[in-house]
Amino acid sequence: MASKKKKRRVERPSIHPRNRYSENPPDFRLLASLYPSFEPFVFYSRDGRPRIDWTDFNATRELTRVLLHHDHGLKWWIPDGQLCPTVPNRSNYIHWIEDLLSSEIIGKTNNEGDKVRGFDIGTGANCIYPLLGASLLGWSFVGSDVTNVALEWAEINVNNNPHISKLIEIRKACDTGETVLREEISNRESDFRETKPGLGEIRDEEADSLPSNSVDVLSNVKKGYGGQSILIGVVKDGEKFDFCMCNPPFFESMEEAGLNPKTSCGGTFEEMVCPGGEEAFITRIIEDSVVLKQSFRWYTSMVGRKLNLKVLVAKLREVGVTIVKTTEFVQGQTCRWGLAWSFVPPARKIIASHVAKKNNLSFMLEGLQRQFNAVHVLKFVESFFHASGASCNSSSSFVVDITASNDHCDAILKNGVQNFDETASCQYKREKSNDSSGTHPPVDEICFRVSVFEQIPGTLLVRGSLQHKENSLSGAFSLIFQWLEEILKKKFCREKEPMDHSNNRHAI
Repeated sequence: MASKKKKRRVERPSIHPRNRYSENPPDFRLLASLYPSFEPFVFYSRDGRPRIDWTDFNATRELTRVLLHHDHGLKWWIPDGQLCPTVPNRSNYIHWIEDLLSSEIIGKTNNEGDKVRGFDIGTGANCIYPLLGASLLGWSFVGSDVTNVALEWAEINVNNNPHISKLIEIRKACDTGETVLREEISNRESDFRETKPGLGEIRDEEADSLPSNSVDVLSNVKKGYGGQSILIGVVKDGEKFDFCMCNPPFFESMEEAGLNPKTSCGGTFEEMVCPGGEEAFITRIIEDSVVLKQSFRWYTSMVGRKLNLKVLVAKLREVGVTIVKTTEFVQGQTCRWGLAWSFVPPARKIIASHVAKKNNLSFMLEGLQRQFNAVHVLKFVESFFHASGASCNSSSSFVVDITASNDHCDAILKNGVQNFDETASCQYKREKSNDSSGTHPPVDEICFRVSVFEQIPGTLLVRGSLQHKENSLSGAFSLIFQWLEEILKKKFCREKEPMDHSNNRHAI
Protein backbone atom coordinates (compact mmCIF):
# COMPACT_ATOMS: atom_id res chain seq x y z
CA MET A 1 0.00 0.00 0.00
CA ALA A 2 1.48 3.28 -1.04
CA SER A 3 2.32 5.56 1.83
CA LYS A 4 0.66 8.91 1.90
CA LYS A 5 2.91 11.84 1.18
CA LYS A 6 3.32 14.20 4.05
CA LYS A 7 1.73 17.52 3.40
CA ARG A 8 4.36 20.22 3.11
CA ARG A 9 4.03 22.71 5.90
CA VAL A 10 3.70 26.25 4.59
CA GLU A 11 5.89 28.58 6.59
CA ARG A 12 3.97 31.70 7.57
CA PRO A 13 5.54 35.12 7.19
CA SER A 14 6.99 36.42 10.42
CA ILE A 15 7.56 39.81 11.98
CA HIS A 16 9.89 42.11 10.01
CA PRO A 17 13.54 41.33 10.87
CA ARG A 18 14.33 44.99 11.62
CA ASN A 19 11.35 45.29 13.96
CA ARG A 20 12.75 45.71 17.46
CA TYR A 21 10.28 43.06 18.67
CA SER A 22 11.43 40.48 16.12
CA GLU A 23 13.81 38.76 18.54
CA ASN A 24 12.54 40.28 21.80
CA PRO A 25 8.74 40.35 22.21
CA PRO A 26 7.37 42.73 24.85
CA ASP A 27 8.15 41.45 28.35
CA PHE A 28 4.93 42.01 30.31
CA ARG A 29 6.58 41.00 33.60
CA LEU A 30 9.35 43.56 33.18
CA LEU A 31 6.98 46.28 32.02
CA ALA A 32 4.69 45.65 35.01
CA SER A 33 7.65 46.05 37.39
CA LEU A 34 8.74 49.30 35.75
CA TYR A 35 5.32 50.89 35.18
CA PRO A 36 2.92 50.64 38.16
CA SER A 37 0.05 51.85 35.95
CA PHE A 38 0.46 48.74 33.77
CA GLU A 39 0.83 46.22 36.61
CA PRO A 40 -2.95 45.88 37.39
CA PHE A 41 -3.59 44.70 33.82
CA VAL A 42 -1.09 41.82 33.98
CA PHE A 43 -2.14 38.38 35.21
CA TYR A 44 -0.33 35.05 35.15
CA SER A 45 -1.44 31.80 33.54
CA ARG A 46 -0.99 28.38 35.17
CA ASP A 47 2.43 28.00 33.64
CA GLY A 48 3.50 31.33 35.13
CA ARG A 49 3.46 33.32 31.90
CA PRO A 50 2.39 36.98 32.19
CA ARG A 51 -0.61 37.91 30.05
CA ILE A 52 -3.12 40.69 29.51
CA ASP A 53 -6.79 40.63 28.58
CA TRP A 54 -6.86 41.65 24.92
CA THR A 55 -10.60 42.30 25.13
CA ASP A 56 -9.97 45.07 27.68
CA PHE A 57 -9.48 48.43 25.91
CA ASN A 58 -7.80 49.95 28.96
CA ALA A 59 -5.26 47.11 29.03
CA THR A 60 -4.37 47.41 25.33
CA ARG A 61 -4.15 51.21 25.56
CA GLU A 62 -1.84 51.05 28.58
CA LEU A 63 0.35 48.46 26.85
CA THR A 64 0.70 50.72 23.81
CA ARG A 65 1.51 53.69 26.06
CA VAL A 66 4.27 51.92 27.99
CA LEU A 67 5.78 50.34 24.84
CA LEU A 68 5.99 53.70 23.11
CA HIS A 69 7.56 55.23 26.22
CA HIS A 70 9.89 52.33 27.13
CA ASP A 71 11.12 51.36 23.66
CA HIS A 72 10.73 54.56 21.63
CA GLY A 73 10.95 57.41 24.14
CA LEU A 74 7.52 58.74 23.16
CA LYS A 75 4.83 60.29 25.33
CA TRP A 76 1.41 59.16 24.11
CA TRP A 77 -2.25 58.91 25.06
CA ILE A 78 -5.69 58.66 23.44
CA PRO A 79 -9.16 59.24 24.90
CA ASP A 80 -11.67 56.43 25.41
CA GLY A 81 -13.16 54.94 22.26
CA GLN A 82 -10.42 56.02 19.84
CA LEU A 83 -8.59 53.34 17.84
CA CYS A 84 -5.70 51.88 19.86
CA PRO A 85 -2.84 50.65 17.66
CA THR A 86 -0.51 47.74 18.39
CA VAL A 87 3.10 48.91 18.25
CA PRO A 88 4.80 45.80 16.71
CA ASN A 89 2.24 45.62 13.88
CA ARG A 90 2.53 49.31 13.03
CA SER A 91 6.33 49.05 13.11
CA ASN A 92 6.14 46.29 10.47
CA TYR A 93 4.41 48.69 8.07
CA ILE A 94 7.04 51.39 8.67
CA HIS A 95 9.89 48.96 7.98
CA TRP A 96 8.22 47.66 4.81
CA ILE A 97 8.04 51.20 3.44
CA GLU A 98 11.69 51.59 4.41
CA ASP A 99 12.39 48.52 2.23
CA LEU A 100 10.46 50.03 -0.69
CA LEU A 101 12.44 53.27 -0.50
CA SER A 102 15.77 51.47 -0.03
CA SER A 103 15.22 49.17 -3.01
CA GLU A 104 15.56 52.12 -5.41
CA ILE A 105 13.17 50.41 -7.83
CA ILE A 106 11.52 53.80 -8.13
CA GLY A 107 13.81 56.82 -8.25
CA LYS A 108 13.44 59.79 -5.89
CA THR A 109 10.96 62.45 -6.97
CA ASN A 110 12.08 65.22 -4.60
CA ASN A 111 15.31 67.20 -4.46
CA GLU A 112 15.91 67.05 -0.71
CA GLY A 113 18.74 64.53 -0.65
CA ASP A 114 18.26 61.77 1.87
CA LYS A 115 15.27 63.42 3.55
CA VAL A 116 12.14 61.26 3.43
CA ARG A 117 8.65 62.76 3.52
CA GLY A 118 5.52 60.70 4.10
CA PHE A 119 1.77 61.26 4.19
CA ASP A 120 -0.38 59.36 6.72
CA ILE A 121 -3.99 59.07 5.53
CA GLY A 122 -6.31 58.99 8.55
CA THR A 123 -3.64 59.46 11.18
CA GLY A 124 -6.20 59.23 13.99
CA ALA A 125 -5.92 60.49 17.54
CA ASN A 126 -3.08 57.98 18.01
CA CYS A 127 -0.90 59.48 15.21
CA ILE A 128 1.09 56.26 15.44
CA TYR A 129 2.75 56.15 12.01
CA PRO A 130 4.20 59.69 12.08
CA LEU A 131 5.40 59.18 15.66
CA LEU A 132 7.13 55.89 14.83
CA GLY A 133 8.49 57.03 11.46
CA ALA A 134 9.92 60.23 12.92
CA SER A 135 11.42 58.59 16.04
CA LEU A 136 12.79 55.46 14.34
CA LEU A 137 14.01 56.88 11.04
CA GLY A 138 13.87 60.67 11.19
CA TRP A 139 11.19 60.91 8.49
CA SER A 140 8.92 63.95 8.23
CA PHE A 141 5.17 63.50 7.92
CA VAL A 142 1.89 65.13 7.08
CA GLY A 143 -0.95 63.38 8.91
CA SER A 144 -4.55 63.98 7.84
CA ASP A 145 -7.90 63.23 9.45
CA VAL A 146 -11.53 64.32 9.33
CA THR A 147 -12.74 64.53 12.95
CA ASN A 148 -11.95 67.28 15.42
CA VAL A 149 -11.17 64.77 18.19
CA ALA A 150 -8.61 62.97 16.02
CA LEU A 151 -6.99 66.24 14.93
CA GLU A 152 -6.88 67.61 18.48
CA TRP A 153 -5.30 64.51 20.02
CA ALA A 154 -2.91 63.97 17.15
CA GLU A 155 -1.64 67.51 17.76
CA ILE A 156 -1.36 66.79 21.51
CA ASN A 157 0.65 63.62 20.88
CA VAL A 158 2.96 65.47 18.48
CA ASN A 159 3.49 68.46 20.78
CA ASN A 160 4.17 66.18 23.78
CA ASN A 161 7.26 64.96 21.91
CA PRO A 162 9.19 68.16 21.16
CA HIS A 163 12.26 66.25 19.93
CA ILE A 164 10.31 65.21 16.79
CA SER A 165 7.40 67.68 16.72
CA LYS A 166 8.95 69.78 13.94
CA LEU A 167 8.89 66.72 11.68
CA ILE A 168 5.10 66.23 11.86
CA GLU A 169 2.29 68.40 10.48
CA ILE A 170 -1.39 67.63 11.09
CA ARG A 171 -3.97 68.67 8.46
CA LYS A 172 -7.73 68.49 8.29
CA ALA A 173 -9.09 66.46 5.38
CA CYS A 174 -12.52 66.81 3.77
CA ASP A 175 -15.23 65.36 6.00
CA THR A 176 -16.90 62.58 4.05
CA GLY A 177 -19.42 61.83 6.80
CA GLU A 178 -21.82 59.00 6.03
CA THR A 179 -21.83 59.54 2.26
CA VAL A 180 -24.88 58.08 0.54
CA LEU A 181 -23.64 56.02 -2.39
CA ARG A 182 -25.21 56.41 -5.77
CA GLU A 183 -27.41 53.67 -7.21
CA GLU A 184 -24.82 52.78 -9.84
CA ILE A 185 -22.28 51.75 -7.19
CA SER A 186 -23.68 48.27 -6.67
CA ASN A 187 -23.26 47.59 -10.40
CA ARG A 188 -19.74 48.99 -10.41
CA GLU A 189 -18.79 46.92 -7.36
CA SER A 190 -19.86 43.68 -8.98
CA ASP A 191 -18.00 44.62 -12.17
CA PHE A 192 -14.95 45.58 -10.12
CA ARG A 193 -14.85 42.20 -8.36
CA GLU A 194 -14.50 40.33 -11.66
CA THR A 195 -10.76 39.81 -11.56
CA LYS A 196 -8.89 39.20 -14.79
CA PRO A 197 -8.37 35.55 -15.82
CA GLY A 198 -4.95 34.23 -14.92
CA LEU A 199 -4.30 36.81 -12.21
CA GLY A 200 -3.50 33.94 -9.85
CA GLU A 201 -1.76 34.25 -6.53
CA ILE A 202 0.00 37.52 -5.84
CA ARG A 203 3.55 36.84 -4.73
CA ASP A 204 4.63 39.02 -1.81
CA GLU A 205 8.12 39.43 -3.19
CA GLU A 206 7.09 40.45 -6.71
CA ALA A 207 7.34 43.91 -8.16
CA ASP A 208 5.43 43.56 -11.42
CA SER A 209 6.29 45.90 -14.27
CA LEU A 210 3.00 47.04 -15.75
CA PRO A 211 2.14 48.93 -18.94
CA SER A 212 3.06 52.60 -18.64
CA ASN A 213 0.48 53.81 -21.15
CA SER A 214 -2.34 54.77 -18.80
CA VAL A 215 -5.73 55.04 -20.45
CA ASP A 216 -7.95 57.76 -19.07
CA VAL A 217 -10.04 55.27 -17.16
CA LEU A 218 -10.33 57.58 -14.17
CA SER A 219 -9.87 61.06 -15.60
CA ASN A 220 -12.86 62.18 -13.59
CA VAL A 221 -12.00 61.81 -9.91
CA LYS A 222 -15.65 61.56 -8.93
CA LYS A 223 -16.00 58.35 -10.91
CA GLY A 224 -16.01 54.99 -9.09
CA TYR A 225 -17.48 54.64 -5.65
CA GLY A 226 -18.74 58.20 -5.45
CA GLY A 227 -16.93 59.06 -2.23
CA GLN A 228 -15.04 62.30 -1.75
CA SER A 229 -11.33 62.52 -2.46
CA ILE A 230 -8.83 61.23 0.08
CA LEU A 231 -5.66 63.05 -1.03
CA ILE A 232 -6.85 65.67 -3.50
CA GLY A 233 -7.60 68.88 -1.65
CA VAL A 234 -5.29 67.95 1.22
CA VAL A 235 -2.08 67.67 -0.79
CA LYS A 236 -1.00 71.19 -1.75
CA ASP A 237 -0.11 72.23 -5.28
CA GLY A 238 3.45 71.31 -6.13
CA GLU A 239 4.01 69.16 -3.04
CA LYS A 240 6.11 66.01 -3.38
CA PHE A 241 6.08 63.00 -1.07
CA ASP A 242 8.12 59.82 -1.00
CA PHE A 243 5.10 57.79 0.07
CA CYS A 244 1.63 57.77 1.54
CA MET A 245 0.38 55.13 3.96
CA CYS A 246 -3.03 54.23 5.30
CA ASN A 247 -4.73 51.96 7.81
CA PRO A 248 -8.15 52.17 6.11
CA PRO A 249 -11.60 51.61 7.61
CA PHE A 250 -11.88 47.84 7.13
CA PHE A 251 -15.64 47.43 7.64
CA GLU A 252 -18.97 48.36 6.10
CA SER A 253 -20.76 48.67 9.47
CA MET A 254 -19.99 48.88 13.19
CA GLU A 255 -21.75 45.52 13.63
CA GLU A 256 -19.25 43.90 11.29
CA ALA A 257 -16.38 45.63 13.12
CA GLY A 258 -17.45 44.10 16.43
CA LEU A 259 -17.48 40.47 15.24
CA ASN A 260 -14.03 39.61 16.67
CA PRO A 261 -14.54 38.78 20.35
CA LYS A 262 -10.80 38.24 20.98
CA THR A 263 -9.71 41.87 20.79
CA SER A 264 -10.90 45.29 21.86
CA CYS A 265 -8.84 48.05 20.30
CA GLY A 266 -11.63 50.63 20.25
CA GLY A 267 -12.27 52.70 17.15
CA THR A 268 -14.79 55.35 16.15
CA PHE A 269 -17.23 55.09 13.27
CA GLU A 270 -14.93 57.18 11.07
CA GLU A 271 -11.93 54.97 11.87
CA MET A 272 -13.67 51.64 11.42
CA VAL A 273 -16.43 52.05 8.82
CA CYS A 274 -16.66 53.10 5.18
CA PRO A 275 -19.59 52.46 2.81
CA GLY A 276 -18.24 49.69 0.64
CA GLY A 277 -15.58 48.78 3.21
CA GLU A 278 -11.83 48.92 2.70
CA GLU A 279 -12.18 48.05 -0.98
CA ALA A 280 -14.14 51.24 -1.62
CA PHE A 281 -11.83 53.38 0.53
CA ILE A 282 -8.62 52.17 -1.13
CA THR A 283 -10.26 52.54 -4.54
CA ARG A 284 -10.73 56.22 -3.75
CA ILE A 285 -6.99 56.44 -3.00
CA ILE A 286 -6.31 54.76 -6.34
CA GLU A 287 -8.58 57.27 -8.08
CA ASP A 288 -6.72 60.16 -6.44
CA SER A 289 -3.37 58.63 -7.37
CA VAL A 290 -4.39 58.59 -11.04
CA VAL A 291 -4.76 62.37 -10.82
CA LEU A 292 -1.76 63.09 -8.57
CA LYS A 293 0.48 60.59 -10.41
CA GLN A 294 4.11 61.33 -9.57
CA SER A 295 3.38 63.63 -6.63
CA PHE A 296 4.08 60.47 -4.62
CA ARG A 297 6.95 58.08 -5.23
CA TRP A 298 4.93 55.25 -3.66
CA TYR A 299 1.24 54.99 -2.79
CA THR A 300 0.62 52.34 -0.12
CA SER A 301 -2.20 51.00 2.04
CA MET A 302 -2.81 48.23 4.51
CA VAL A 303 -5.45 45.67 3.42
CA GLY A 304 -7.43 43.48 5.82
CA ARG A 305 -8.75 40.82 3.42
CA LYS A 306 -6.72 38.88 0.89
CA LEU A 307 -9.70 38.73 -1.49
CA ASN A 308 -9.73 42.52 -1.57
CA LEU A 309 -5.99 42.54 -2.24
CA LYS A 310 -6.48 40.59 -5.47
CA VAL A 311 -9.34 42.83 -6.55
CA LEU A 312 -7.33 46.00 -5.89
CA VAL A 313 -4.29 44.70 -7.77
CA ALA A 314 -6.57 44.05 -10.77
CA LYS A 315 -7.83 47.62 -10.49
CA LEU A 316 -4.26 48.97 -10.44
CA ARG A 317 -3.50 47.04 -13.62
CA GLU A 318 -6.49 48.74 -15.24
CA VAL A 319 -5.31 52.27 -14.52
CA GLY A 320 -1.78 51.73 -15.85
CA VAL A 321 0.52 51.97 -12.85
CA THR A 322 4.16 51.09 -13.48
CA ILE A 323 4.84 48.95 -10.38
CA VAL A 324 2.76 46.95 -7.88
CA LYS A 325 4.19 45.36 -4.75
CA THR A 326 2.50 43.41 -1.95
CA THR A 327 3.53 41.90 1.36
CA GLU A 328 1.97 40.21 4.39
CA PHE A 329 2.12 41.56 7.93
CA VAL A 330 1.81 39.02 10.74
CA GLN A 331 1.44 39.69 14.45
CA GLY A 332 0.27 36.77 16.55
CA GLN A 333 -2.87 35.40 14.94
CA THR A 334 -3.62 38.61 13.02
CA CYS A 335 -2.78 38.89 9.32
CA ARG A 336 -2.84 42.05 7.26
CA TRP A 337 -1.50 42.73 3.78
CA GLY A 338 0.40 45.67 2.38
CA LEU A 339 -0.30 47.06 -1.11
CA ALA A 340 2.01 49.55 -2.86
CA TRP A 341 1.98 51.07 -6.34
CA SER A 342 3.64 53.85 -8.31
CA PHE A 343 3.30 55.85 -11.50
CA VAL A 344 7.00 56.74 -11.55
CA PRO A 345 8.88 54.89 -14.32
CA PRO A 346 11.20 52.28 -12.79
CA ALA A 347 14.77 53.50 -12.52
CA ARG A 348 15.91 50.08 -13.74
CA LYS A 349 14.86 46.46 -13.78
CA ILE A 350 15.03 44.73 -10.42
CA ILE A 351 17.36 42.02 -11.72
CA ALA A 352 19.98 43.85 -13.73
CA SER A 353 22.53 41.17 -14.49
CA HIS A 354 22.68 41.87 -18.24
CA VAL A 355 23.62 45.53 -18.03
CA ALA A 356 27.12 46.21 -19.28
CA LYS A 357 28.04 48.96 -16.85
CA LYS A 358 26.08 50.15 -13.82
CA ASN A 359 27.13 51.76 -10.56
CA ASN A 360 24.21 50.33 -8.57
CA LEU A 361 22.84 46.83 -9.15
CA SER A 362 20.50 44.49 -7.31
CA PHE A 363 18.82 41.13 -7.59
CA MET A 364 16.37 39.01 -5.60
CA LEU A 365 17.14 35.71 -3.90
CA GLU A 366 13.72 34.05 -3.98
CA GLY A 367 12.84 30.69 -2.46
CA LEU A 368 15.55 30.86 0.19
CA GLN A 369 16.16 27.52 1.90
CA ARG A 370 14.67 27.55 5.38
CA GLN A 371 17.96 27.16 7.26
CA PHE A 372 19.45 30.31 5.71
CA ASN A 373 18.88 34.02 6.29
CA ALA A 374 20.47 37.34 5.34
CA VAL A 375 23.34 36.89 7.80
CA HIS A 376 24.35 33.56 6.23
CA VAL A 377 24.35 35.08 2.74
CA LEU A 378 26.38 38.10 3.79
CA LYS A 379 28.93 35.96 5.64
CA PHE A 380 29.34 33.79 2.55
CA VAL A 381 29.94 36.87 0.38
CA GLU A 382 32.50 38.19 2.85
CA SER A 383 34.33 34.87 3.28
CA PHE A 384 34.55 34.25 -0.45
CA PHE A 385 36.04 37.61 -1.36
CA HIS A 386 38.32 37.48 1.67
CA ALA A 387 39.56 34.01 0.69
CA SER A 388 40.26 35.32 -2.80
CA GLY A 389 42.53 38.04 -1.42
CA ALA A 390 40.12 40.98 -1.31
CA SER A 391 39.86 43.27 1.70
CA CYS A 392 36.48 43.04 3.46
CA ASN A 393 34.99 45.26 6.14
CA SER A 394 31.57 44.68 7.74
CA SER A 395 30.32 48.18 8.52
CA SER A 396 27.00 46.83 9.83
CA SER A 397 25.20 43.52 10.28
CA PHE A 398 23.75 43.70 6.75
CA VAL A 399 26.55 45.42 4.81
CA VAL A 400 30.08 44.47 3.74
CA ASP A 401 32.54 46.78 1.96
CA ILE A 402 34.92 45.06 -0.47
CA THR A 403 38.17 46.31 -1.97
CA ALA A 404 39.52 44.07 -4.76
CA SER A 405 42.77 44.44 -6.68
CA ASN A 406 43.22 44.44 -10.44
CA ASP A 407 44.61 40.91 -10.33
CA HIS A 408 41.74 39.74 -8.13
CA CYS A 409 39.15 41.04 -10.63
CA ASP A 410 40.96 39.34 -13.51
CA ALA A 411 41.05 36.04 -11.62
CA ILE A 412 37.34 36.14 -10.85
CA LEU A 413 36.36 37.02 -14.40
CA LYS A 414 38.65 34.39 -15.87
CA ASN A 415 37.74 31.50 -13.60
CA GLY A 416 34.56 32.34 -11.70
CA VAL A 417 32.02 33.80 -14.08
CA GLN A 418 30.16 31.33 -16.24
CA ASN A 419 27.99 32.41 -19.18
CA PHE A 420 28.36 36.09 -18.40
CA ASP A 421 27.28 38.87 -20.76
CA GLU A 422 29.79 39.04 -23.62
CA THR A 423 28.93 42.70 -24.28
CA ALA A 424 29.88 43.58 -20.72
CA SER A 425 33.09 41.55 -21.03
CA CYS A 426 34.15 43.41 -24.16
CA GLN A 427 33.26 46.75 -22.57
CA TYR A 428 35.43 45.93 -19.54
CA LYS A 429 38.40 44.93 -21.73
CA ARG A 430 38.10 48.10 -23.84
CA GLU A 431 38.04 50.29 -20.71
CA LYS A 432 41.17 48.63 -19.32
CA SER A 433 42.91 49.01 -22.67
CA ASN A 434 42.00 52.69 -22.96
CA ASP A 435 43.05 53.43 -19.40
CA SER A 436 46.42 51.73 -19.85
CA SER A 437 47.11 54.08 -22.76
CA GLY A 438 46.74 57.10 -20.49
CA THR A 439 43.12 58.19 -21.02
CA HIS A 440 42.49 58.01 -17.23
CA PRO A 441 44.82 57.92 -14.24
CA PRO A 442 45.81 54.32 -13.45
CA VAL A 443 43.67 52.69 -10.76
CA ASP A 444 44.65 49.28 -9.44
CA GLU A 445 41.65 48.42 -7.24
CA ILE A 446 37.87 48.47 -7.16
CA CYS A 447 35.74 49.30 -4.11
CA PHE A 448 32.11 48.28 -3.84
CA ARG A 449 29.52 47.64 -1.15
CA VAL A 450 27.25 44.59 -0.92
CA SER A 451 24.17 44.76 1.30
CA VAL A 452 21.64 42.02 2.00
CA PHE A 453 18.30 42.43 3.71
CA GLU A 454 15.03 40.55 3.92
CA GLN A 455 12.11 41.76 1.79
CA ILE A 456 9.74 39.15 3.20
CA PRO A 457 10.45 35.75 4.77
CA GLY A 458 12.07 33.57 2.12
CA THR A 459 13.12 36.46 -0.13
CA LEU A 460 16.28 38.56 0.13
CA LEU A 461 17.30 41.68 -1.79
CA VAL A 462 21.02 41.82 -2.60
CA ARG A 463 22.35 45.25 -3.57
CA GLY A 464 25.75 46.29 -4.87
CA SER A 465 27.07 49.85 -5.04
CA LEU A 466 30.27 50.87 -6.79
CA GLN A 467 32.15 53.36 -4.62
CA HIS A 468 34.54 54.87 -7.22
CA LYS A 469 32.46 55.47 -10.33
CA GLU A 470 35.07 56.05 -13.01
CA ASN A 471 38.16 53.88 -13.22
CA SER A 472 39.61 51.11 -15.31
CA LEU A 473 37.90 48.42 -13.24
CA SER A 474 34.36 49.86 -13.19
CA GLY A 475 33.31 47.57 -16.04
CA ALA A 476 34.26 44.55 -13.94
CA PHE A 477 31.68 45.45 -11.30
CA SER A 478 28.70 44.38 -13.45
CA LEU A 479 30.38 41.10 -14.29
CA ILE A 480 31.34 40.31 -10.70
CA PHE A 481 27.83 41.11 -9.52
CA GLN A 482 26.31 38.95 -12.25
CA TRP A 483 28.49 36.07 -11.14
CA LEU A 484 27.53 36.74 -7.50
CA GLU A 485 23.85 36.45 -8.41
CA GLU A 486 24.43 33.10 -10.09
CA ILE A 487 26.49 31.55 -7.28
CA LEU A 488 24.25 32.76 -4.45
CA LYS A 489 21.14 31.39 -6.12
CA LYS A 490 22.78 28.00 -6.54
CA LYS A 491 23.96 27.84 -2.95
CA PHE A 492 21.07 29.31 -0.97
CA CYS A 493 17.87 28.98 -3.02
CA ARG A 494 15.60 26.01 -3.57
CA GLU A 495 15.41 24.72 -7.10
CA LYS A 496 12.15 25.66 -8.77
CA GLU A 497 9.85 22.73 -9.34
CA PRO A 498 8.95 22.12 -13.00
CA MET A 499 5.64 23.73 -13.91
CA ASP A 500 2.70 21.46 -14.52
CA HIS A 501 1.25 22.37 -17.91
CA SER A 502 -1.69 19.98 -17.64
CA ASN A 503 -3.96 22.87 -16.68
CA ASN A 504 -4.10 26.18 -18.49
CA ARG A 505 -4.82 28.20 -15.38
CA HIS A 506 -3.00 28.43 -12.09
CA ALA A 507 -5.00 27.67 -8.98
CA ILE A 508 -6.21 30.73 -7.16
